[in-house]
Amino acid sequence: MHSHDGSHHHHHGQNVAATYGKAFIISIVANGLFVVLQIVFSYLSNSTSLLADAFHNLGDVLGLILAWMATVLMKRAPTMKATYGLKKISILSALANGILLVFTCGIIATDAVYKLFSPSEVQAVSVMIVAGVGIVINFATALLFARGSDDLNIRGAYLHLFYDALVSVGVVVSAGLLYWTGWLWIDPVVGLLIALIILKGTWSLFAGSFRLIMDGVPASISWTAVSDFLLAKPGVKGFHDLHIWALSTQENAMSVHLYMPDEELSDALRIEWVEQLRHEFNIQHVTIQVEKTEINCNDACHHPKFL
Repeated sequence: MHSHDGSHHHHHGQNVAATYGKAFIISIVANGLFVVLQIVFSYLSNSTSLLADAFHNLGDVLGLILAWMATVLMKRAPTMKATYGLKKISILSALANGILLVFTCGIIATDAVYKLFSPSEVQAVSVMIVAGVGIVINFATALLFARGSDDLNIRGAYLHLFYDALVSVGVVVSAGLLYWTGWLWIDPVVGLLIALIILKGTWSLFAGSFRLIMDGVPASISWTAVSDFLLAKPGVKGFHDLHIWALSTQENAMSVHLYMPDEELSDALRIEWVEQLRHEFNIQHVTIQVEKTEINCNDACHHPKFL
């Protein structure tokens, strides 16, 4: 028997799109215009670092567009060929954003290593001014997504903007030190430090989204806790094939075979368990199959090993 609250069918996708739709538009427009500003000033100041940062920001704008498209497509109604709709596109978007951020780290690190061995003159004042504008724009737009950390897709957008601001802070600091000391090695060293910080913060987004795309148990849900919950229920003598996976970055599903030889699972009791699973574990779609005869099952059915 399958149970879920029908009101949740499109609820999460619509909420995300409605809540963050304007935030995405503001962020994409503001950062897109800033990229144009960076490109213009990079040529005027003859600054390759500013031009590199412009293309880095351009990649982040593309990431924001991708995340926004995912929140919109999540609202698509299920069809006979896509029975869950396009909910999982939010996970794909989060994974793509994680890959983009890792790729960005590679670009920053490569450029920093090159400049470390081949230093060049930089017009520090112009770089500081433009990077200072970037700090304001990126921090301001990042705040628009700060409360959506539970959604991997929104979290990806937030990380893009937050790390953009972090890069701009690093550029201002390195340009300031370069201006006062004349040490050309400061710029690439700060660039390497920024790349390492971004990579460390991005890893959880990348790993979490990869886990979900592989139908792994969401990090916020404990398989053992759900197992204990089921075994504590009256009449349940055992279970097998307990599967928990994500339908999107906000919705989760579960299926299980319960061994109940002596009792029936009434509608009232089933509804109660389903509601408890939704409130305690954030599992919106639950499929329970009751069996009267215990089957032979290897240990993996009951106690899977997680990598």
